[in-house]
Amino acid sequence: MKTKALIAALILAAIPCTAAFAAVPYTALPAQSATSDDPVVMTVAGKDVTLSEFEYSYNKNNSEGVIDKKTVDEYVDLFINYKLKVAAALDAKYDTLTSFRQEFAQYRDQQLYPAMVTSDDMLREAHNIYDNTVRQIGPDGLVQVAHILLRLDQKATEAEQQAAKVRIDSVLNVLKQGADFAELAKKVSQDPGSARQGGLLPFVQRGQLVKEFEDVAFSLKDGELSGIVQTPYGYHIILCKAHKMLEPFEEHRESILKFMEQRGIRERLAKAKVDTLVSQSNGALTAADVMDRQAEELSAKDSELKNLIREYYEGLLLYEISNRLVWDKAAKDEEGLERYFKEHKKKYNWPEPHFKGMAYHVKDPADVEAVKQCVKKLPFDQWAEALRSTFNADSVIRIRVEKGIFKSGDNALVDSAVFKKDTVVTKLKDYPFDAVYGKILKKGPEDYTDVRGLVVADYQDELEREWVAELRRRYTFTVNRETLKNVKTTKE
Repeated sequence: MKTKALIAALILAAIPCTAAFAAVPYTALPAQSATSDDPVVMTVAGKDVTLSEFEYSYNKNNSEGVIDKKTVDEYVDLFINYKLKVAAALDAKYDTLTSFRQEFAQYRDQQLYPAMVTSDDMLREAHNIYDNTVRQIGPDGLVQVAHILLRLDQKATEAEQQAAKVRIDSVLNVLKQGADFAELAKKVSQDPGSARQGGLLPFVQRGQLVKEFEDVAFSLKDGELSGIVQTPYGYHIILCKAHKMLEPFEEHRESILKFMEQRGIRERLAKAKVDTLVSQSNGALTAADVMDRQAEELSAKDSELKNLIREYYEGLLLYEISNRLVWDKAAKDEEGLERYFKEHKKKYNWPEPHFKGMAYHVKDPADVEAVKQCVKKLPFDQWAEALRSTFNADSVIRIRVEKGIFKSGDNALVDSAVFKKDTVVTKLKDYPFDAVYGKILKKGPEDYTDVRGLVVADYQDELEREWVAELRRRYTFTVNRETLKNVKTTKE
C-alpha cells in the first residue's frame, strides 16, 4: 500500500477544529421515522450521512491510543470539513483519474477477495492439496532416517579419499560394536544441521534426496543400519528410523489450511472465481465488472466492509485534492512562502543567536582560504554544489563540510570558533585543518529558506483554513441534532 493511502486514513483525525467553525449554527433536519434503523444524521453538499457512517468514523478516530480525542459535538465539525473536501474532489472529477481508479480498485479488491471465498471453498482446495501430496508420495510412502556424514570434496585427491574412507570405516565399526548412533553423530557428523539432532532427518518422500542416498534409505528396514554410502557430498552411514504412509486428511487439515492462508491461496481462489464468471459471461463482463458487482453485494451484507471501502475511497480523494490545493502547492509556492514569512517574520525569531554557514576540514592549509573564496559571492543554497564540483569532483576528497544553520551545542567546531565556547574539537582523520565560514544571525532567520520546514507547515495551515472557509461558503450542510444524540461511542 502506498504511503499516501496511510496518510489518507489519518487525515480526518488530524484536521484541527477551529473555534470559527465550531460556532457555525446548524439547520435542523426533520427527524427520521422512529422505525428507521439507520436515520440521516447530516446532509453535506447534498449527500446524506447516516448515523452508522458517522458512528463508524467517530469511533475509529477516537479509539484507545488517540491522544487528542474529541467529543461528538467537536467531531461534527471535523467530519463536515472532511465531507466538504470529498464533495469538492468529486466535483473536480478526481475520481475519474486513472491513477485514482487503479489504486482504489486494487485496495478494494484486496478487501473483497477473502469474503468471496467460503470455508467450503478452502476445504475443497485443502483436500486437493492433500490428494496431490498423496499422489506425489506414491506407493513407497515416507521414510525417516538418521545419518552420519564425513564430507569429501568431489575434487579430492586419492590420498584425501583414502583418508576419509579409513575414517568412515572406523565409525561404522564402532557402530557395529554397539556405539550409540545419536551420540556418535553429534560428535563426528559433518552435517551440522542434523548432527545437533543426533543425525536425525525429517520424514521424506522419493525425489527429495540425492538418488544414491535415497535408494539406500528406502531399501532399509526399520532399525536397520546401512553400510558406507557415497554421494556427491561424501561418505554416509544411514540408520533407518521408520517407514509410514501419509496420515489421514483430518490429521493434516489445520496445518494445510494455515499453509493456504500464508501462501495467499484464498486470494488465488477468489481470482479464479472472477475468471470463471468472466468466461461464463461470453464477453458480457470484464473482471472489473465482476468486482464491482461483488463490492455491491458484499457491502450490502457487511456494514464493516462497506464502511472500510467507503473510507478508503474518500480518503484517496481527500489525499488527491489536499495534495494539489494545500500540501504540494505550499511546498512549491516560493512566492507564497516568501510572502508568508515576511508577514509573520517575528514568529520565527530565535531566543539565541544562530550561525548560518559551514564548519569544514581540509587536507591542505591553502584550501582554508580557497573554500571561502569559492562560496563568497554565491547564495547559501548553492554552496554545497560549488564546493563539491570544485574540491571533491574526482576520487580525491579534498574537504569535508558540515553546512547549515547551527545553534549553540549543534557542532563542536562552531561552538569553539563562532560562539567562543570552551569545547573540545575532535580532529577529523586525514583532514587536520579546521575552519568555519558564514555569518551570525542574532535575532532570527534572514529569509524563509532558513526555516523553510516551519514556514511550509504554517503556510499549509493557512491554505487549509482558507480552503475550508471557501468550501463552507460554496456548499450547504445541515445536521440533525436530535439524531446526533443517538450516536453510540465505544466507551458506552
